[in-house]
Amino acid sequence: MLFDRLTSRFGVGPLATAFGVPALVALALLVNSALHHDGVSPPAALAPPPTTIAPPTATTAPTGPPSDEPVPVAGPVPAGLPVIDYDPAPGGFPADPQPGDTAPLTEGLSPTRRIAAYDAPGGRPLALLAPTISGVELTMPVVARRAGWTAALLPSANRRIAWLPEGGWSRVLLRDQIVVERKPHRLTWYRHGEAVDSWPVALGMPGQLTPLGRTFVLGRTPPPQEIYGGVDIFALGAIPDDPDAVPTGLRGAHIGLHSWYDDSTLGRNVTNGCIRLTRNAQRKLLDEVPPGTPLIVVDELPTPPPTA
Repeated sequence: MLFDRLTSRFGVGPLATAFGVPALVALALLVNSALHHDGVSPPAALAPPPTTIAPPTATTAPTGPPSDEPVPVAGPVPAGLPVIDYDPAPGGFPADPQPGDTAPLTEGLSPTRRIAAYDAPGGRPLALLAPTISGVELTMPVVARRAGWTAALLPSANRRIAWLPEGGWSRVLLRDQIVVERKPHRLTWYRHGEAVDSWPVALGMPGQLTPLGRTFVLGRTPPPQEIYGGVDIFALGAIPDDPDAVPTGLRGAHIGLHSWYDDSTLGRNVTNGCIRLTRNAQRKLLDEVPPGTPLIVVDELPTPPPTA
């Protein structure tokens, strides 16, 4: 499913002022669409996860170049730059240099005021980042560093990064990571690079495939209907790869991680791009995983070699 509401795990209420009636209509359209697709397809057997799961390659936080490298100067910020919010981010930002890298991202950043997001160190400011998006504190995983500059995954965009000069943001340590594999329909939750648990998932249908690449948990929202199993939903930083493929009322919505009233769809491609798992699994992630947690979607992790 795709979601247009967002709340903090710390109790911020529904964002009616941000989205209003159109968002509720979009959610209703989405539920109707999901019911139609799930209703006409016969249930499939669940695909249990394999007994051995290859963990992501261990790594440390991104490191920068030698300290004596000149620091590119941040150019002036023109008036009228858009503020990145829940709508799709402005274009022009660079691609994630390693979108399929499953190495854990162990550090994030949270804006403490409105700051400019650049297309390169010393490059052009394209938009502003605010401390919150729809009332939820924004934490973006860090993916690279250069002298005096830090790159982080961009919200409301797929496989894009923003470069930020020093100042106006604080560092956040990240301990968790979620890896979703499309071929085996499996989600694995890692902590400090070690697998904690794994569950089968349902993913996007043909034409609305769950987007590949690195993104992150943006925040959580209460379920708009009991059809979601009565469990809160995680909204991700990712959006549909093909916005025109989703129903008209859902344009601009985000990819979600959520449960469903019927687990028979797990192991199948039946959603509008979202990641669907069991209610118990979703409750576990809601209890343990904070906003800013990196999530990566890959086709399949490599199989580890047999041990002697």
